[in-house]
Amino acid sequence: MSQPARIKRLFERTQRALRERPYVGLKKATSTTRVVDGTTCEVSEGKWSFVVDLSEKIGGNGRGPDSGVFGRAAFGSCAAISYMQWAAIMGVTIDSLEVTVETDADATGYFDIADVPAGYLRARNLVRLESPDPADVVLEVLDKGDKHSPYHDLWSRALEIERTVILNGKEI
Repeated sequence: MSQPARIKRLFERTQRALRERPYVGLKKATSTTRVVDGTTCEVSEGKWSFVVDLSEKIGGNGRGPDSGVFGRAAFGSCAAISYMQWAAIMGVTIDSLEVTVETDADATGYFDIADVPAGYLRARNLVRLESPDPADVVLEVLDKGDKHSPYHDLWSRALEIERTVILNGKEI
Protein backbone atom coordinates (compact mmCIF):
# COMPACT_ATOMS: atom_id res chain seq x y z
CA MET A 1 0.00 0.00 0.00
CA SER A 2 1.35 3.43 -0.90
CA GLN A 3 2.08 5.98 1.84
CA PRO A 4 -0.77 8.31 0.70
CA ALA A 5 -3.22 5.37 0.66
CA ARG A 6 -2.08 4.34 4.15
CA ILE A 7 -2.44 7.91 5.45
CA LYS A 8 -5.95 8.17 3.97
CA ARG A 9 -7.05 4.78 5.31
CA LEU A 10 -5.86 5.50 8.85
CA PHE A 11 -7.21 9.06 8.83
CA GLU A 12 -10.66 7.89 7.70
CA ARG A 13 -10.63 5.06 10.26
CA THR A 14 -9.95 7.60 13.00
CA GLN A 15 -12.70 9.89 11.65
CA ARG A 16 -15.21 7.01 11.86
CA ALA A 17 -14.16 6.19 15.40
CA LEU A 18 -14.49 9.82 16.48
CA ARG A 19 -17.93 10.15 14.86
CA GLU A 20 -19.10 7.14 16.86
CA ARG A 21 -17.37 8.16 20.11
CA PRO A 22 -16.46 11.87 20.05
CA TYR A 23 -15.28 11.76 23.67
CA VAL A 24 -12.29 9.69 22.53
CA GLY A 25 -10.99 12.82 20.82
CA LEU A 26 -10.67 14.72 24.09
CA LYS A 27 -7.01 14.41 24.97
CA LYS A 28 -4.52 15.76 27.44
CA ALA A 29 -0.81 15.84 26.63
CA THR A 30 1.92 16.56 29.16
CA SER A 31 5.54 17.58 28.68
CA THR A 32 7.87 18.08 31.62
CA THR A 33 10.77 20.53 31.50
CA ARG A 34 13.48 20.30 34.14
CA VAL A 35 16.27 22.85 34.54
CA VAL A 36 19.57 20.94 34.80
CA ASP A 37 22.18 23.73 34.68
CA GLY A 38 21.45 27.46 34.57
CA THR A 39 19.26 27.78 31.47
CA THR A 40 19.83 24.25 30.13
CA CYS A 41 16.56 22.33 30.22
CA GLU A 42 15.74 18.69 29.61
CA VAL A 43 12.28 18.22 28.16
CA SER A 44 10.53 14.85 28.20
CA GLU A 45 7.22 13.53 27.01
CA GLY A 46 6.54 9.84 26.69
CA LYS A 47 9.46 8.16 24.95
CA TRP A 48 10.88 11.49 23.69
CA SER A 49 13.44 13.73 25.34
CA PHE A 50 15.49 16.67 24.13
CA VAL A 51 17.52 19.65 25.36
CA VAL A 52 16.50 23.31 25.12
CA ASP A 53 18.80 26.18 26.07
CA LEU A 54 19.67 29.80 25.36
CA SER A 55 22.69 30.86 23.37
CA GLU A 56 25.85 31.82 25.22
CA LYS A 57 25.56 35.45 24.05
CA ILE A 58 22.52 36.04 26.27
CA GLY A 59 23.62 34.00 29.28
CA GLY A 60 22.74 30.46 28.27
CA ASN A 61 24.95 27.43 27.94
CA GLY A 62 24.20 26.87 24.23
CA ARG A 63 23.66 23.13 24.76
CA GLY A 64 20.59 23.02 22.56
CA PRO A 65 18.31 25.13 20.40
CA ASP A 66 16.23 27.78 22.13
CA SER A 67 12.48 27.54 22.59
CA GLY A 68 11.84 29.62 19.48
CA VAL A 69 13.50 27.00 17.29
CA PHE A 70 11.18 24.33 18.68
CA GLY A 71 8.15 26.64 18.36
CA ARG A 72 8.86 27.37 14.70
CA ALA A 73 9.63 23.69 14.11
CA ALA A 74 6.31 22.73 15.72
CA PHE A 75 4.41 25.14 13.49
CA GLY A 76 6.27 24.14 10.31
CA SER A 77 6.16 20.40 10.86
CA CYS A 78 2.50 20.51 11.90
CA ALA A 79 1.68 22.41 8.69
CA ALA A 80 3.71 20.01 6.53
CA ILE A 81 2.09 16.95 8.11
CA SER A 82 -1.38 18.45 7.75
CA TYR A 83 -0.75 19.29 4.08
CA MET A 84 0.43 15.74 3.36
CA GLN A 85 -2.53 14.20 5.17
CA TRP A 86 -5.06 16.32 3.31
CA ALA A 87 -3.31 15.72 0.00
CA ALA A 88 -3.66 11.98 0.61
CA ILE A 89 -7.31 12.30 1.65
CA MET A 90 -8.18 14.52 -1.32
CA GLY A 91 -6.23 12.39 -3.81
CA VAL A 92 -3.73 15.13 -4.67
CA THR A 93 -0.14 14.19 -5.46
CA ILE A 94 2.61 16.08 -3.70
CA ASP A 95 6.04 14.99 -4.86
CA SER A 96 8.00 17.24 -2.50
CA LEU A 97 7.07 19.68 0.23
CA GLU A 98 9.04 22.15 2.33
CA VAL A 99 7.66 24.63 4.86
CA THR A 100 9.80 27.53 6.06
CA VAL A 101 8.57 29.47 9.10
CA GLU A 102 9.73 33.04 9.70
CA THR A 103 8.86 35.10 12.73
CA ASP A 104 9.36 38.73 13.66
CA ALA A 105 9.92 39.76 17.26
CA ASP A 106 11.05 42.83 19.16
CA ALA A 107 13.64 41.76 21.75
CA THR A 108 13.02 44.91 23.78
CA GLY A 109 9.86 43.24 25.11
CA TYR A 110 11.73 40.12 26.23
CA PHE A 111 14.45 42.20 27.92
CA ASP A 112 11.94 44.57 29.63
CA ILE A 113 13.15 47.63 27.74
CA ALA A 114 9.84 48.55 26.10
CA ASP A 115 6.19 47.72 26.66
CA VAL A 116 5.86 45.51 23.59
CA PRO A 117 4.99 41.80 23.38
CA ALA A 118 7.81 39.47 24.46
CA GLY A 119 6.72 36.96 21.84
CA TYR A 120 6.25 37.04 18.12
CA LEU A 121 4.74 40.05 16.41
CA ARG A 122 4.14 38.25 13.11
CA ALA A 123 4.67 34.86 11.57
CA ARG A 124 4.88 33.73 7.97
CA ASN A 125 5.08 30.31 6.43
CA LEU A 126 6.51 29.76 2.97
CA VAL A 127 5.35 26.55 1.33
CA ARG A 128 7.45 25.15 -1.51
CA LEU A 129 6.09 22.10 -3.23
CA GLU A 130 6.11 20.08 -6.41
CA SER A 131 2.88 18.59 -7.71
CA PRO A 132 1.51 17.52 -11.09
CA ASP A 133 -1.96 18.69 -10.01
CA PRO A 134 -3.45 22.10 -10.93
CA ALA A 135 -2.61 25.07 -8.70
CA ASP A 136 -6.23 25.60 -7.60
CA VAL A 137 -6.46 21.99 -6.39
CA VAL A 138 -3.13 22.28 -4.53
CA LEU A 139 -4.33 25.49 -2.89
CA GLU A 140 -7.49 23.69 -1.72
CA VAL A 141 -5.26 21.11 -0.01
CA LEU A 142 -3.20 23.84 1.68
CA ASP A 143 -6.33 25.71 2.81
CA LYS A 144 -7.80 22.51 4.26
CA GLY A 145 -4.45 21.72 5.92
CA ASP A 146 -4.23 25.18 7.49
CA LYS A 147 -7.81 24.97 8.74
CA HIS A 148 -7.13 21.65 10.50
CA SER A 149 -3.52 22.20 11.63
CA PRO A 150 -3.36 22.37 15.45
CA TYR A 151 -0.39 24.75 15.43
CA HIS A 152 -1.89 27.01 12.76
CA ASP A 153 -4.91 27.23 15.03
CA LEU A 154 -2.80 27.78 18.14
CA TRP A 155 -0.74 30.56 16.58
CA SER A 156 -3.79 32.36 15.15
CA ARG A 157 -5.85 32.79 18.33
CA ALA A 158 -5.48 33.60 21.99
CA LEU A 159 -5.18 30.59 24.27
CA GLU A 160 -6.24 30.45 27.91
CA ILE A 161 -3.28 29.63 30.15
CA GLU A 162 -3.60 28.51 33.76
CA ARG A 163 -0.64 28.47 36.13
CA THR A 164 -0.43 26.37 39.29
CA VAL A 165 2.53 26.87 41.63
CA ILE A 166 3.81 24.34 44.15
CA LEU A 167 6.44 25.85 46.45
CA ASN A 168 8.24 23.58 48.90
CA GLY A 169 5.62 20.87 48.40
CA LYS A 170 2.60 23.14 48.92
CA GLU A 171 0.37 24.78 46.36
CA ILE A 172 0.42 28.53 46.68
